[in-house]
Amino acid sequence: MRALFVGGVVDNSEMDLEGSQPPVHYPEDTGGGHSRYRLHQVGKTRDGTVAYAVYGAPDITDEEVSRVADERAYERRFEAEASLFEH
Repeated sequence: MRALFVGGVVDNSEMDLEGSQPPVHYPEDTGGGHSRYRLHQVGKTRDGTVAYAVYGAPDITDEEVSRVADERAYERRFEAEASLFEH
């Protein structure tokens, strides 16, 4: 699965994540109380496999992450359907 980042210093960056489910925060556990990117959207293929996870910077709204994800056409690119992650 691909992790896609919106906002902050790694805006528009991507990386591979291992596992079948994305972590709620990235990095998962810094232990230092630093702000982390928060999971906003999960894109699943027709067979239910997680294709991508969209993470937003700590200071970005859900609406802005959704707008940018739509603009970047992640659903089309990964042939997956996005759903908002419920915290």
